[in-house]
Amino acid sequence: MNSGDTAWVLMSTALVLLMTMPGLAFFYGGLVRRKNVLSILMQCFIILCVISLQWVLFGYSLAFGPDFHGLIGNLSWAGLNGVGSLPNKDYAATIPHSVFMAFQMMFAVITPALIIGAYAERVKFPAFLLFTILWATFVYDPLAHWVWGTGGWLKNLGALDFAGGMVVHISSGVSALVLALLLGKRVGLNYGPIRPHNLPFAVLGGALLWFGWFGFNAGSALAADGLAANAFVTTNTATAAAGLTWALIEWWHNGTPTILGTVTGAVAGLVAITPACGFVNPMNALFIGMIVAFVCYIAVAVIKGKLGYDDSLDAFGVHGVGGTVGTIATGLFAEKAVNAAGANGLLFGNAHQLVVQSLSLLATVAFAVIMTFIIFKIVDALIGMRVEEKNELVGLDLTQQSEAAYTVIE
Repeated sequence: MNSGDTAWVLMSTALVLLMTMPGLAFFYGGLVRRKNVLSILMQCFIILCVISLQWVLFGYSLAFGPDFHGLIGNLSWAGLNGVGSLPNKDYAATIPHSVFMAFQMMFAVITPALIIGAYAERVKFPAFLLFTILWATFVYDPLAHWVWGTGGWLKNLGALDFAGGMVVHISSGVSALVLALLLGKRVGLNYGPIRPHNLPFAVLGGALLWFGWFGFNAGSALAADGLAANAFVTTNTATAAAGLTWALIEWWHNGTPTILGTVTGAVAGLVAITPACGFVNPMNALFIGMIVAFVCYIAVAVIKGKLGYDDSLDAFGVHGVGGTVGTIATGLFAEKAVNAAGANGLLFGNAHQLVVQSLSLLATVAFAVIMTFIIFKIVDALIGMRVEEKNELVGLDLTQQSEAAYTVIE
């Protein structure tokens, strides 16, 4: 074992935890109306509690345990049986197996939390809780095994996903779109746009996401080495390029740049570079950031309005679309000069890698869409997913948590 690698991955684990709570919680919390901010904070916080336990009990074993026909891990590591202080050479040879498990746990936590952005302000808390547990078990865990698990069929196919473009962002993004379509629009949306109640909260959350993302991406090297350094630099470069590009596009399109747009662009850059950060050089990371800002801007500012679906906080428009851009870009820009364990992309003479990335993307989308639809129908039949209209008008803070975020003293 290497103490430096262990320390870095432990630190990265804490950084990824920070991405969910308070990072994502404040980012999403600032974007909803004031009557729903506590519901967002509660959903993010309880996901951290529930999925941490699910992961220890059986989720980690399903995702990374000994392979069953390339589809899922078996339950031999349930309850962390055999997951101790010695390394597991199949995943990380220089850090304790338990540290690798904890690092991956934080990915399992944040992925279903990203979906909150699509159904914000209109889902019952018990339904949200049941849906989250089922989705993590039957969507996230199998996908993690397919792409990262020893024996996973997409991994054997040659799919490249350094830190979760397919496993985290595409899976959550397309699932978010499915939920947005099945739930329908929020009450009042037809009468005008719904404005964020606290943009400083959203900016704070976005900044914390950028900060934590260094653990997300550079930590995925699982060592304190040159590959981690490359992932760190490419992550920052793509994010900066995407944030600036979004601001410039918005300035040209609407006459002024906004802080909300700039932060949204930066998050899109973080999403797109996630699968590619350990396979591309910094200049190509810059191009990825510019491309994803343009594509996600079109998705959020143009296509969503024309199609009329209510992806409340643009979970699909940023994570689904951004993850797709990043996955395809990996097939274009990846080079073995950056990571010998990877592959060259189309622009470095290997068209096959782009084909593999495209097939892997389609498999991820199809699986996430079908399973999310099934899980939604089950939960809706058992509990009912959407709150009653009168409760939606009052707000989820009072009707689901019996609390108010803000009080007015007369």
